[in-house]
Amino acid sequence: MKFKIGIITESFRKPVREALRLAKELGADGVQMYAVKGDVSPEISAAQRKDLVTFIRALDLEISALCGDLGGHGFAAAKDNPAKIDRSKRIVDLAVDLGTNIVTTHIGVIPTDKKAERYAVLRDACSELAKYAASKGVTFAIETGPETAAVLAAFLDDIGSKGIGANLDPANLVMVTGDDPVKAVSTLRKYIVHTHAKDGVKLAACDTEEVYDAFAKGGIEGFDFGKLFNEVPLGKGGVKWDAYLKALADIGYKGYLTIEREVGANPVDDIRAAVQFLRGA
Repeated sequence: MKFKIGIITESFRKPVREALRLAKELGADGVQMYAVKGDVSPEISAAQRKDLVTFIRALDLEISALCGDLGGHGFAAAKDNPAKIDRSKRIVDLAVDLGTNIVTTHIGVIPTDKKAERYAVLRDACSELAKYAASKGVTFAIETGPETAAVLAAFLDDIGSKGIGANLDPANLVMVTGDDPVKAVSTLRKYIVHTHAKDGVKLAACDTEEVYDAFAKGGIEGFDFGKLFNEVPLGKGGVKWDAYLKALADIGYKGYLTIEREVGANPVDDIRAAVQFLRGA
């Protein structure tokens, strides 16, 4: 089965409209766009939203999803959640106006202990967002990475809303938790609404709490991530792409494989190679 191919526009490290043109030039079917600040954010006017939609449609592209990642520790700090939940709802509204029904984000590390205080804080925040998203016909999709697919699936089961889902990033599972992306497809099968096409290698065991805490604080002091894991070009890492894509086909997934490239000196060349890799897969 051939899947639709998307590209995260921010991966180009170019202005939005230049990135959109590049995505079309490289043969993408659609794009995922960050929607937290700047030219794509809840602050843009109704006229700006319509103009952006017109521009994207003129390129014969569609928006696979918006990324509503607000950074920090996600929704793990209860005191920050009223403002973050409100802003996330505004991003859901933006998604509706731009013609996509998926908003992805990292929420923070889900504890394995359901009795943990942070678990309740995350569940309450995501339940409220799921309810709002569902009312708008949108799925609020949690990106894989900080925990195993089994822990995420149990959390999603606990919320029990059609407004909540999963954005499966196979490289995050390989690099940080050491989880198997192929098995993750089966585990999360009823929740997967979007995926990232990214690859990576795990070099050493790591504490996911410590890793994502360092990311959340915006600094890597005391951390040498290069000794723990590395993102690498598609097909060069630990994701078993033939088996992974077959698993997605087997569960009837018909969504996007959206290329994300967060490192490397030549992102355009890397993304071009990634499109060609997926087209030939």
